[in-house]
Amino acid sequence: MRVVMFGYQTWGHRTLRALLESDHEVVLVVTHPKSDHAYEKIWDDSVADLAAEHGVPVLLRNRPDDEELMGRLKEADPDLIVANNWRTWIPPQIFGLPRRGTLNVHDSLLPAYAGFSPIIWALINGEEEVGVTAHMMNEELDAGDIVVQRAVPVGPSDTAADLFHRTVDLIGPIVAESLDFIASGRTDFTPQDRSKASFFHKRSIEDGRIDWTWPAEDIERLVRAQCDPYPNAFTHYKGERVRVLKASVSKGVYGGTPGRVFIREGDGVVIVAGADARRGRSRGLLIERVRTEDGTDLPATEYFRKMGGYLTDRP
Repeated sequence: MRVVMFGYQTWGHRTLRALLESDHEVVLVVTHPKSDHAYEKIWDDSVADLAAEHGVPVLLRNRPDDEELMGRLKEADPDLIVANNWRTWIPPQIFGLPRRGTLNVHDSLLPAYAGFSPIIWALINGEEEVGVTAHMMNEELDAGDIVVQRAVPVGPSDTAADLFHRTVDLIGPIVAESLDFIASGRTDFTPQDRSKASFFHKRSIEDGRIDWTWPAEDIERLVRAQCDPYPNAFTHYKGERVRVLKASVSKGVYGGTPGRVFIREGDGVVIVAGADARRGRSRGLLIERVRTEDGTDLPATEYFRKMGGYLTDRP
């Protein structure tokens, strides 16, 4: 098959690598220009550089909405478009152009977690599995029939970085298997159960702000989801922004006002957390390691030298 690829960052890079290693011909690559956005500087293996190394023509676009791009796509005469981590809507005149349609690769177990940052959202929400889905594109975002889907379990201490590495390793095999199915002429793919669909927005710095009325279990997952190299979960102490690098749920149950810097436990410092904390029904968040505004990493026991005072969502 003649294949055009739309993609960006490491997800797109892995997809293009799988295409280049296949028996099919990659005739054009469309990718985004480099960005200074915090999330787009993470996992930023270059699709453009990989295509250039293999002599594949490259177009840089923020959006696929110009006449030159349409002309180049028609000249490429693709049997299939493969997309992964393309950051804007691909219109019907593009995804419907190839003879065999457009295959989109998405890093969630569709129909759940369509949209953006699915691994981070899934970890925050306590899902037991994450994964990757290859599906045929249609008019609704991430809603087309499933060609191949694979899952990996989420462990109790897994971070978003751990899950990224496990899921990104699924991309190559999933793309290869999907190409084989499509090239064979198969169209008997699995429709998504839209009653189970969910759609999530892009993460922003604001989404890492800790709310101390959340249960400690939820905040602990937020800390793991916003691990390095992502922007960390953060709070404020005495007017200074503090990033929480490592935390766990306290062994003891501690009552009081959410956000109170309360007591040492083990190698960390317990912060009162949860809407039920005033009734003494909540475990606290045991903070073990923090990062200060100047980038210094410290054990929580060194940063919180005295107990008392409050962590707040604003300075």
